[in-house]
Amino acid sequence: MADAASREFFTTRTVGEALAGFRPDRRTRTETVPLHLALRRVPAEPVTAPHPLPGFPRSTVDGYAVRAADTYGVSEGLPGYLTITGAVRMGAAPDGAVTPGCAIAIPTGGVIPAGADAVVMIEYTAEVMPGTIEVVRPVAPGEGVVRADEDAMPGQEIIGGGRPLRPQDLGMLAAAGVTSVTVYKKPVITIFSTGDEVVPADTPELKPGQVRDATAAALAALVADAGGEPVFGGIMPDDPGALEMALRDALPASDVLVISAGSSVGARDGTADAVARLGPPGIWCHGLAIKPGKPTLLAECAGVPVIGLPGNPRSALVVFRLIGVPVIRLVGGCTAPPPEPSTRARLSRDLASATGRLDVVQVTVDDGLAVPVFGLSALLSVLTAADGYIVIPDEATGLDAGSEVNVILYA
Repeated sequence: MADAASREFFTTRTVGEALAGFRPDRRTRTETVPLHLALRRVPAEPVTAPHPLPGFPRSTVDGYAVRAADTYGVSEGLPGYLTITGAVRMGAAPDGAVTPGCAIAIPTGGVIPAGADAVVMIEYTAEVMPGTIEVVRPVAPGEGVVRADEDAMPGQEIIGGGRPLRPQDLGMLAAAGVTSVTVYKKPVITIFSTGDEVVPADTPELKPGQVRDATAAALAALVADAGGEPVFGGIMPDDPGALEMALRDALPASDVLVISAGSSVGARDGTADAVARLGPPGIWCHGLAIKPGKPTLLAECAGVPVIGLPGNPRSALVVFRLIGVPVIRLVGGCTAPPPEPSTRARLSRDLASATGRLDVVQVTVDDGLAVPVFGLSALLSVLTAADGYIVIPDEATGLDAGSEVNVILYA
C-alpha cells in the first residue's frame, strides 16, 4: 500500500505537458551497419556528400547536345540545321566537343560533352540527311542538363541525423558511395504484464476470472513499429515486492520499462510504490488528463524511463501510442519522427467532451465521413474495427456533427 508521502507523486498532467516535459536523457549507443540493413534505422549524425553528385553534367533526355545559341530563333516554320559530329556512349566520356553549328547525339544520362550547354530533345529534331539534323524548337542554356553538383555539392548534408532512413535515403547514400551508416542501436523495451487474473496468450482454456494477455503482444508490435526491440518480461502477480524485484533485474539491460495493468490508483495498486523505489528521480506523474487512459504512470528511475499503463487493453494501447511511442523514438535517437498517415473527414455525429481532458475517439472512415466507434475501454474490438482515431483537444467541450476533423490512420 502506498503511504501518505508517496501519494504526492499521484499528480495528473495533460498530454501536452507529458509530451513536452517527460523528455528522458537516455539514448542508446551507436553502431555501424551496412547500407542494406539501414532501412528505418536512425543515423547518429548527418551524412555529407564526399564529392559532387551526380559527379558529372548529364543529359536528362534523349537528343542532341548543342550550344543553346545555335538554336535561337528556330521554329516549325523556320528550322535550324546542325551538323552531327559524334555520339556519346553510356558509361564513357565523350570523344569530342561541340563546336559552333554542330551537335552530338546523346542518350538520357550521358555525359555532356565540352562546348555544349543544353540538350535538345530528339522529338524536336529530324535527320534530314546523313550527318545533318534540323531543329524546330529553341533551347535555353541548361535545358535538358543536370549539373555535376545539382544533387549535392561536396560537403553538403545529404542525410540528416535523427530521422529514420527511408528507401530513397539509401539510394542517395549509395549514389554518394556511402556503404555503411552509423546509427543508434534499437532501444530494448522490456514489457511486463501484471495481475493475478492475467495468463499467457497460449493458455488453451480459461478458468473463471482469467484473461489472456492481449496487451503485451500489441505493445510489442507498437514497440517494433517505433524502432525498438521488444522483450517480454513476463506476467507478474499482484505482489509489489515481486514486481519491484523483477523491474530491478530488468533495469540494467533495458532502455525503457513498460508495465501494463496495475497502474490504477487503488487498494491493490502497488506499481507506483514499486517504481518509486527503483531509483531517482522517480515518478514524474501518475495520471494523464486523457480518455481513455487516465491511470498512466511516467517515471525515470536510475536513468531508465518507466511507463505504467492502464489495465484495460484499449486504454493501454491508446495511451502508449500517444505517449510511449514518442519516448521510445527519443531514446533511440529519433528527433525527427516520420509523420503519421492521416486524412481529412467530416464528423458523422456530435461528440461531447470535458474541458481539460484530451479525448481520443476511434472512427471508421467511409467516403469522407468519420463515424465514431463506441464501446467499453476493455473491448479490443473497438480498435480492430477502427480505421484510425481523432483527438478532441483538452480545451474543447466537444465537436459538432459535420466538423472537419483530422483522422490519424492506422497503418
